[in-house]
Amino acid sequence: MEAKIKKDMTIGEVITDHPELVEVFMEEGVHCVGCGAATFETIEQGLMGHGKTEEEINNFVNSLNEVVVPKPTDEKCPITISDKAINKVKTLIEKDSQGLRIKVVDGGCSGHKYVYQLDEVQDGDEVIEMTDVKFIVDKTSLEKLKGSKLDYSDGLTNAGFKIVNPNAKATCGCGMSFS
Repeated sequence: MEAKIKKDMTIGEVITDHPELVEVFMEEGVHCVGCGAATFETIEQGLMGHGKTEEEINNFVNSLNEVVVPKPTDEKCPITISDKAINKVKTLIEKDSQGLRIKVVDGGCSGHKYVYQLDEVQDGDEVIEMTDVKFIVDKTSLEKLKGSKLDYSDGLTNAGFKIVNPNAKATCGCGMSFS
């Protein structure tokens, strides 16, 4: 797969095209995603200004390309699911008939929130199956999730499933609620 994000692109250009990457920049310590420097400073320049080596810059650009939410091109696969999320669900499944249900419900501080649970397929569910792992979504939730990317983080902070949803107009600070 060809990299969409390159180190000679400006930070502003990348954030404009891929707002889902703001958090990745922030976690890397690059907080200038919203300032004037972002309009002319390349990713490479910005990271060098933060003392990063060439290898660290290349690794960061690779991580950006892993997080980029592709525009939905295949109606049969309306949600992109990372390998980390697939592998985590594999470790959680207790029975062959189970999968991870992803549901959007009313609540949270922004209006809607994501709920994840091990479940079995029910009538009317959409099933996205990847490497023998089922991801189950009801039709109402699927409309709110089209074009999203499901990922999993196992870090010391913010561990768990995470959705980058291009349909969200606003999100709360915790990332679990959106409108």
